[in-house]
Amino acid sequence: MKLNSHESLERLIDLYSGDVYKIAYCYMKDWQLAEDVSQEVFYKAMKNYANFNHRSSEKTWLIRITINTCKDLLKTGWLKRVQTSVVDDGLMGQIEPPFDIIRWERDCAIDDCLQKLSDQDREVILLFYYDELTYEEISAVLGIPMGTVRSRLSRARLKLKKILNEEDEGIFISSAIK
Repeated sequence: MKLNSHESLERLIDLYSGDVYKIAYCYMKDWQLAEDVSQEVFYKAMKNYANFNHRSSEKTWLIRITINTCKDLLKTGWLKRVQTSVVDDGLMGQIEPPFDIIRWERDCAIDDCLQKLSDQDREVILLFYYDELTYEEISAVLGIPMGTVRSRLSRARLKLKKILNEEDEGIFISSAIK
């Protein structure tokens, strides 16, 4: 099955653009870069859909493309030289009143703590909590056994709790990571 019709691409975008964008933002920490990654992911999906063997769901396949695209971009020398900010003009333009500053600060604190985790630990936390994938889906996305997913997730939770408790904000948010 080729993904060359406008309707087929629209279907993928309608179903999965939110998931792709969320994962891209968690990796890139920049709204515009996440948008660029999302566009690149759907371009790659359209171009390579004929090679998709359906051993996993389309969502799992797209998330794997998203993670690989983010990792590739993060490896580039250009991106390493660019300083990005969690709050930029683009973000402030997207905030709708009433804006929950307490929630936003908590989310930023959690994001900062997530960045202190190793790539493996952060990846499994993002897939489980942010993208709400099951152990089986995470196993398929990462290409690792389900037992490894469970142990990585358990280890990552403990590390994240420790980091959150070391931070001032961690006192009231570490209980959210169970």
